[in-house]
Amino acid sequence: MVHVLSSRTLLRPTDPERSRVFYGEQLGLAVHREFGTGPERGTVYFLGGGFLEVSGRSRAVPSAAPQLWLQVEDVEAAHAELRAKGVEIVRAPVREPWGLIEMWITDPDGIKIVLVEVPADHPLRFRPGI
Repeated sequence: MVHVLSSRTLLRPTDPERSRVFYGEQLGLAVHREFGTGPERGTVYFLGGGFLEVSGRSRAVPSAAPQLWLQVEDVEAAHAELRAKGVEIVRAPVREPWGLIEMWITDPDGIKIVLVEVPADHPLRFRPGI
């Protein structure tokens, strides 16, 4: 068995600086660390319990298959803040049949990002026996 100590999601954007503006300024992710120099330098952002690394450069637009799931405290507040910062909202917040409130955006290369709020009455908030 492999003992995993840490993990992160790696993105190789077509325009690294545009992606740094999106993740750092528009989405407001805090920087964990930066490395290297020049336009392909790496920036690692805190992502709740994980990390998102934006580094290098891709000549082709990344596959639409990867998606990011980001839990936020208040999805309506995130919606208002991101709209004010000019982020394109693919789908406004909606309470899904499974009880979560979800909103969809995309990064500059089209990577889908779902912002999720877990309501106070949702089963994910309860841990039986605790």
